[in-house]
Parts: sequence; C-alpha cells; structure tokens
Amino acid sequence: MTNLSLYTARAAIMLDSEGNRLIAKYYDRGQQQIQGYKSLKEQRKFEGELFSKTRKSSGEIIMYDGQTVLFKNVNDVYFYLIGNPEENELLLSLVLNGFVEGVSILLKHNIDKRSLLDNLDMVVLALDEAIDDGIALETDPNVIASNVSKRGTDTIDVSLSNLNEQTLIDAYKQAKERFNLALLR
Repeated sequence: MTNLSLYTARAAIMLDSEGNRLIAKYYDRGQQQIQGYKSLKEQRKFEGELFSKTRKSSGEIIMYDGQTVLFKNVNDVYFYLIGNPEENELLLSLVLNGFVEGVSILLKHNIDKRSLLDNLDMVVLALDEAIDDGIALETDPNVIASNVSKRGTDTIDVSLSNLNEQTLIDAYKQAKERFNLALLR
C-alpha cells in the first residue's frame, strides 16, 4: 500500500560520539507512536541500540526495528532521521542533509558537540524549520539557516524601534505604572 501521508518523520535524534542524547524529538501526531518508545527510558534504550548499530557502519540508510533510519556523522555528532518503513528514502535523505547543512551554516561550518550545545536554541529552531510535527517542511539549507537567523534579528529590531519612538517622559510613566502594579500585587 502506498503511503499518502504528509507525516514523513517519526523521530529526529542527535547523539554525541559516546551515544548520549543531545537532542531528540519523537513525532506521533497523525501516525502511530513508535511502538515501545513512549517513555524516556524506552527512548534512551532505542537510541543506545541505534548508536551501537550505526557507529561503525559505512552506509547512510538502514532498516532498524521495522523503521527506515537515515544517519549522518559529522565530527563527534550523529544525526538520525527515522521514518516509516515504506517512506521514500530520497525524501528523508533530502530532509536530513538539508537540516545538517543548515546547522552547518548557522554554526559557521563548525559542527561539534560543544558548538551544538552552545547554540542549542538555533539548532532546535532549525529542526523545527525542517520538520514540523513529523511533516517535512524545508530541505534547502540556505532557507533553513536564513529563517532561523531572521527570528533573532526581528525581535531585536522591534525592541530598538520601540525605544527610539518613546520619549524619556513616556518611558518614565510606563516604568512608574509597572512599579505601582508590582506593589499592588
């Protein structure tokens, strides 16, 4: 039977060189939860077994536990994308490669455990740009990186423009009102 669902990814996982979790997102909306991986303990067991199976493998695609698993190793970080067994491997590969390259652009081509953890917010946003609740949204790494980097600058510009438009007296009145409200609580 052909898979006609938009939900392509069951999980996206990033592990370090020892198999420890850096980031893991399991998607279950619109499809069945990955069997047996509902609790944190079961997820970590699955991730450990997956790491031990793939750490010395030279390929990029395997079938593991009845699921299609794509993985990529960059320095000391392992990226995994898990899909349904009947999912198109080329689509999953495009999503995984687009995400990894987008993260590489965001981290200035320095993907390692330390830089990934230091910029965890941008990496999670990049993952959300590429995959939303199991649906592949974006495969172009430049678009993923630009969308993530735009979010940070938009909020800064808005707050600076508000400061420029306020006069000193308006800012004083607003601070006084907030102070009074805080005292009343």
